[in-house]
Amino acid sequence: MRFRDFHKNIKIRIIETFMSRFIGSMIFPFMSIYLAVHFGTKVAGLLLLINVFVGIGINFLGGYFADQFGRKKIMLFAESLRFLAFLTMMVCNSPWFESAAVTFAMMTVNSICWGLAGPANQAMMIDVSTPSQRKLMYSITYWANNLSIAIGGIIGAFLFKDYLFELFLALSVASAITATLVAFFIDESYTVSESKMTPSQHVKQLISNYGKVMHDKLFVLFTIAGVLILSMEFQLTNYIGIRLSEEMPSQPFLFWDIDGVQTMGILRSENTILVVLLMLFVTRTPHSLKDKTVLVWSCFFFSIGYAALAYSNNVFILFLMMGVLTIGEVFRVPVEQSYMASIPPDDARSSYMAFSGLKFNLSMLIASITVTLGAILPSIIMAGIILTIGLTGTVLLKIISPELDRRKEVADLKQNHEAVKAG
Repeated sequence: MRFRDFHKNIKIRIIETFMSRFIGSMIFPFMSIYLAVHFGTKVAGLLLLINVFVGIGINFLGGYFADQFGRKKIMLFAESLRFLAFLTMMVCNSPWFESAAVTFAMMTVNSICWGLAGPANQAMMIDVSTPSQRKLMYSITYWANNLSIAIGGIIGAFLFKDYLFELFLALSVASAITATLVAFFIDESYTVSESKMTPSQHVKQLISNYGKVMHDKLFVLFTIAGVLILSMEFQLTNYIGIRLSEEMPSQPFLFWDIDGVQTMGILRSENTILVVLLMLFVTRTPHSLKDKTVLVWSCFFFSIGYAALAYSNNVFILFLMMGVLTIGEVFRVPVEQSYMASIPPDDARSSYMAFSGLKFNLSMLIASITVTLGAILPSIIMAGIILTIGLTGTVLLKIISPELDRRKEVADLKQNHEAVKAG
């Protein structure tokens, strides 16, 4: 299986996403600084919180709309609206005109677009892929995302302050290219029958759709386990980062001394670089391990690694454990997403993807709670709490893995049967 064997929708989305995230990573990680400068730190925090909650609400609508009206229509509407938002942000940060208020409003529009397009995009990737392609597809996607974010973030750190107008110009061009690709080159992957439902009927149907999702016990447990595991990642920039900055003394590393803040930055860079490098080998290295074995053990080492980061102040132990947890990460992500692709029924994929999208927000909530607890409890207890969170998610995956395999086998057989009929 190679990249060129994928459906053209997958190839276009991977290339387009890399380009968009590359440019977006030069801007959006630094927008909290932009808002703090123009509105003050307290107001900036509130504005960012509003953005998050808007994205959550729209995410559910995006999942429902993509199942009711088709993936391409929703994606095209979202990408066209996103282009207008970026164009407005460019104008509002130009040498001739500046408006932080309008810029924030367009940031909110961008969050709306992510909420609309995200579930449709994920569902489309499942629609046009075969079970045998998915682990490689998700590995390449994850690799491309990490590479684009790493390079874009580094460049943005140097350009954001003095070249914001030029960055928004580049982002507008990239967004226009994306909208064009969706409009003229991507095929619709899910055709729906014409619906004559009234707005009130759509509301009832939306509630019914997500009611069915909530009654899928396997999916709910899989999502809860995913939230617990994913929350480990956010500990680095939350509790672990704060702890290192306060507790870790300066230590010699290679040719210079580094403190806790610098250590956190190096750990993040180590993680990103290792993900980019290891993904190249993982996707090419055959192994006889079953998916459920890979998933459980990778989550175990992932949890152990972050627990060590939550306690140790030894720079070499920190870098070693970051390597261990990153190995767990690169094995976990493709298998986890491959299982995720097998759980939803065909007619509700986007709704399932929308609900699954809550993992990010709930994981951030857990990470925020650990920051509060970390101000009260000693680091050894916090390390125990973080380890317990990760191992709880791991045990949950272990318990449901037989049912995951059964659901995956049924979904794979069904899709292969439909492919034979179509061929």
